[in-house]
Amino acid sequence: MSDVVANLAKIRSRIDRAARAAGRDPAAIRLVAVAKTHPAEAIRPVLAAGQRAFGENRVQEAKAKWPALKEVWPDVSLHLIGPLQTNKVREAVALFDVIETVDRPKLARVLADEMDRAGRRPRCLIEVNTGAEPQKSGIDPALADQLIRVCRDEYRLPVAGVMGIPPAGQDPLPHFRLLAEIAHRNGLDVVSMGMSGDFETAIAAGATHVRVGTAIFGTRDYSGG
Repeated sequence: MSDVVANLAKIRSRIDRAARAAGRDPAAIRLVAVAKTHPAEAIRPVLAAGQRAFGENRVQEAKAKWPALKEVWPDVSLHLIGPLQTNKVREAVALFDVIETVDRPKLARVLADEMDRAGRRPRCLIEVNTGAEPQKSGIDPALADQLIRVCRDEYRLPVAGVMGIPPAGQDPLPHFRLLAEIAHRNGLDVVSMGMSGDFETAIAAGATHVRVGTAIFGTRDYSGG
């Protein structure tokens, strides 16, 4: 497990260098360590090394791992970075501190109702499908401003920013710039973009949060489904 701690240190150093190269304060960039498919045993050394923001793709997987971990490290900020179905909203609101994948009005309405019921208000990011890829979740960029207005004005959701994943095999920079522009024109502070292979480019384009998994934890095992 010493490898993951060494990997974490390397990623932090690369974030620092990328921020300075872009003329930005490294402290303005938050690393979200993506722990999906990795067991609690792999996460504990990273927590012990001081990492506090983590991303998970699936509500059920996070529910199995994180309550016990949060008992030891209660200051963890847990981010949902995978698609959210409306029938999982109650569990998601109870467990996550940030929901990065709000992408449709129906989901926004159900989230708002559950937040009112539960008295808990995790921050929300609007997921934007910058490449308009039909197989991906996320709102079309042309409709992003409208969804942001609906979420904030009609449903009173705590919308903090935007999130996106560029199409595989394409230059990510135009997609990162588009996300940053959507956030800027809507007065949003958080831009969650960039992963293990492109987070330095994302930082140069204005990312405030980068989501790094493989470069910290290693290759994922998807054999469990």
